[in-house]
Amino acid sequence: MTKLSVNVNKIATLRNSRGGNVPNVVKVAEDIERFGAEGITVHPRPDERHIRYQDTRDLAKIVTTEFNVEGNPNPKFITLVLQTKPTQVTLVPDTIDALTSNAGWDTVKHADFLTDVVTTFKKAGIRTSIFVDPIIAMIEGAKAIGADRIELYTESYAEGYTKDKEKAIAPFILAALRANELGIGINAGHDLSLENIAFFKANIPELLEVSIGHALICESLYLGLENVVAMYLNKLK
Repeated sequence: MTKLSVNVNKIATLRNSRGGNVPNVVKVAEDIERFGAEGITVHPRPDERHIRYQDTRDLAKIVTTEFNVEGNPNPKFITLVLQTKPTQVTLVPDTIDALTSNAGWDTVKHADFLTDVVTTFKKAGIRTSIFVDPIIAMIEGAKAIGADRIELYTESYAEGYTKDKEKAIAPFILAALRANELGIGINAGHDLSLENIAFFKANIPELLEVSIGHALICESLYLGLENVVAMYLNKLK
């Protein structure tokens, strides 16, 4: 079964819109785990516009499933990860002003930098994952720098799913097959939803984990958070 890690950034966005601590990010994370999710994901950005660095520290103390911290490995982020020791760190090349993640790493161009970062985290006993587009050379590059896993950036799949799902999934199948050949683990995330997750899961061999936030929280507004977590878990079986 593919693990479901729920990204709680949107919970923090809602909290920050009014100040105070409602909704309580820590309490929501505890509830999501209680509802059956196998992981919690956060993506703190330098401006802390949703998840704050302190949220990451607070969550590290209470998450009992897998804790995944995503972000661009600037010095502040690296220090945070080494302090909190999550199960997994996912390296994402988002710029400071990016609304959301919008591209994977060029693991060939940035090989030296990424090798140093991956080595630092692995020495601390933290599993490393690299956010990449479904391009064979980028997956081979991720393997070469010593990453444990890749996270396939799935926006193009989500956009193409309603038009031609076979065409949309095709590059991801090829990417997954190459990752399997190389012995590097496969995660996926970005714009996956209840509508498109089952088809993705069914076609990606050895898919270990999906990280879902925006769609899951939006769907929960209508269906309830507990119900939606259960629905994702069912589709990932």
